[in-house]
Amino acid sequence: MPYFDAASAAPLHPVARQALLAALDEGWADPARLYREGRRARLLLDAAREAAAEAVGCRPDELVFTPSGTRAVHAGISGALAGRRRVGNRLVVSAVEHSSVLHAGETHAAAGGTVTEVPVDRSGAVDAAAFAAALGADTALACLQSANHEVGTEQPVAEVAEACRAAGVPLLVDAAQSLGWGPVPEGWSLLAASAHKWGGPAGVGLLAVRKGVRFAPQGPSDERESGRAPGFENLPAIVAAAASLRAVRAEAAAEGARLRALVDRIRARVPELVPDVEVVGDPVRRLPHLVTFSCLYVDGETLLHELDREGFSVSSGSSCTSSTLTPSHVLRAMGVLSEGNVRVSLPTGTSEEDVDRFLAVLPGVVAEVRERLGAPEAMPSVPAPSGSLVVDSLGKRCPIPVIELAKVIGEVPVGGTVTVLSDDAAARLDIPAWCEMRGQEYVGESPSPGGGVAYVVRRLS
Repeated sequence: MPYFDAASAAPLHPVARQALLAALDEGWADPARLYREGRRARLLLDAAREAAAEAVGCRPDELVFTPSGTRAVHAGISGALAGRRRVGNRLVVSAVEHSSVLHAGETHAAAGGTVTEVPVDRSGAVDAAAFAAALGADTALACLQSANHEVGTEQPVAEVAEACRAAGVPLLVDAAQSLGWGPVPEGWSLLAASAHKWGGPAGVGLLAVRKGVRFAPQGPSDERESGRAPGFENLPAIVAAAASLRAVRAEAAAEGARLRALVDRIRARVPELVPDVEVVGDPVRRLPHLVTFSCLYVDGETLLHELDREGFSVSSGSSCTSSTLTPSHVLRAMGVLSEGNVRVSLPTGTSEEDVDRFLAVLPGVVAEVRERLGAPEAMPSVPAPSGSLVVDSLGKRCPIPVIELAKVIGEVPVGGTVTVLSDDAAARLDIPAWCEMRGQEYVGESPSPGGGVAYVVRRLS
């Protein structure tokens, strides 16, 4: 069964498995102790730190291991903000950062700090000049991911790092998705990553803080990991994480080129095979193994379930698969279609045959889900004499409001309007996206007297 969700967690690399088993025998003792077993454990920890630091591009004494990538992000943000509190309390982030960064920002704001979000374009990339403009004299820290975890778009880290350097602001880079594929461009001040993203074991993150960065670890600390990650180190997992990072880096050039070709095939073939699909993310500046697309008139949860029944494990940012029924903050910031969203992230070793079978199965699965939901096959051809219609979709969830819009748009004459009443959060993204895909005019939205929002669409053809 093909596993296509490596962006969530990559399968354990064979080198990681070997290193983990060996370290369980050799690295169980306390590396802080001076007796023989402790010294042996310390040697393993030091070797792992040196290997990880080499891959990151920093000094070993600048890098600590944490219990997770999320913990690394939280420790990095809180420590940098505290270390620079005399400068100011502004945190600048992109609108598509990982939730760990945004949650840290919420905590900072709740404590009286200020958070500025820099918007992105439809590909998911920030504009370096806009990011630079957001930096002010009161900015304590800036955060920018190296590549987006949902759509794969690479960010202009080098340009933003140069702007931060000029403004005297440290830059924290979340490199969780990209570190296994290569080093992050120079200029960052802090860097966080997570081992299970590159084929290491879960439960290991890393945080690098450059010498000279003002940093004040928050919360209780001890002598472990320079006081930045208190508690007994999970040494076997750390050894396996460092070993697998070195291994995947050695394979990255060849495997990245091979997977990029497979992803290019998916990007090109899906719109040809499945009608009404939007492939999102930058087509060029992107991670080699990840592609995301959204399908009109599809319930994301049902789509993922049906693909799972066919043997394919994929992920989604669609609100239809979310317990909160709100679209992914990444897709929302990009302003792209969110319904029927599928993220395919290929692990190392994915075969051409697996990709070809996915492409063969996908059209039938999407068609079946659309038929089940009553999606229209074509626009009605006979317009009603009325110049406007109102569609009441209150209480109905993604993708039903868009399906009902599509069913009636042909019932108004060219120039006429359809008003969709909806209280579904995804409608704010999906109705404008539908208009762009179908060549209709999105007029705008306003509060509906009966509750929800009224979305107005004008028929152009």
